[in-house]
Amino acid sequence: MRRAIQLAQRGAGRVEPNPMVGCVVARRGKVLGEGFHRRFGGPHAEIVAIRACKQSVRGATLYVTLEPCCHEGKTPPCVDALIDAGVSRVVVGVRDPNPLVAGRSLRKLRRVGIKVDLGVEKQGAAELIAPFATVQTLRRPFIIAKWAEGLDGQLVTPRGVSPWISCETSRKFVHRLRARVDGILVGSETIRIDDPQLTARGVAIRRIATRVVVDSRLRIAPGSKLVATALDVPTIVFTTAECAVSRRAKTLAGKGVEVFAVRERKGGLCLSGVMRNLAKRGMTNVLVEGGPTILNAFLKKKIVDEAIVFVAPKLVGPKALCGDGGRVATGFRRDTGEVFRSGVDLRYRWRLTSADMR
Repeated sequence: MRRAIQLAQRGAGRVEPNPMVGCVVARRGKVLGEGFHRRFGGPHAEIVAIRACKQSVRGATLYVTLEPCCHEGKTPPCVDALIDAGVSRVVVGVRDPNPLVAGRSLRKLRRVGIKVDLGVEKQGAAELIAPFATVQTLRRPFIIAKWAEGLDGQLVTPRGVSPWISCETSRKFVHRLRARVDGILVGSETIRIDDPQLTARGVAIRRIATRVVVDSRLRIAPGSKLVATALDVPTIVFTTAECAVSRRAKTLAGKGVEVFAVRERKGGLCLSGVMRNLAKRGMTNVLVEGGPTILNAFLKKKIVDEAIVFVAPKLVGPKALCGDGGRVATGFRRDTGEVFRSGVDLRYRWRLTSADMR
């Protein structure tokens, strides 16, 4: 199953909105074939693994990270293929959260006499499908919050100082991350101050992420880099109903920007409404890259599923800078996450629950 999890990870950025899935077929400890779901619309991991076997799989054991599908989608039901192939045992990492499956395949396999084991390497298998499960159960994309800070916890550099806090190695990691998500979200202040491109550069592109701006006052400048490239890279700006019919909105629309209205909530925009809209657009993973104001808003609403934080070995600047004092107010401790070297920086990674965001 650990090998199946490794295989599944190769599909990151290619299979969405499907989940990443890996599969290994073995008999008496010997691997007969293996595979993973390579791209959306392509054959599922189980089919790839069975086709890779050079001998009959009758009586073999099939290890798969996610419960096989039992409904007709882009491809035929995998559970029928397993029954037809004659496997005697199916070992599953996690049950499929999709209501169309949700244990039905496991029951069907058992009814025809195939032994089923569920929950092997459950944590690793569940982490693979976390974005897919989030869409299925919460009806919103899986949210990854990313930021870089100094040893003083500051995210915003003083004017006249380089805006880069993290090192080049960390910035390359962010571009690879951008290349596998469906959307990159920032607030209007980030556009005003940094004028970013929000694209994946210097990497083999897997997905072209939609740029998403939360801008309650529609302050985004028609001459910004995002607007200038909107005909090449999908760009959405969420704003109020009043701003969405303004002259500036029409100007932005003429340049290829989609301006969409959502409800106002306590002086800002309803982030839940933004999330539901993105989910309806088929987005599975959304990277929140904005400054402290938008990041704190997501953390306060408890709609962050993963946090990736780069800590640079330097002091960034005085506290009185901008939005929320230039800091992100987190309720989770450094020693509860994974930590990696990233050039001269440290990269922390947390999978979060509501209890972590307080």
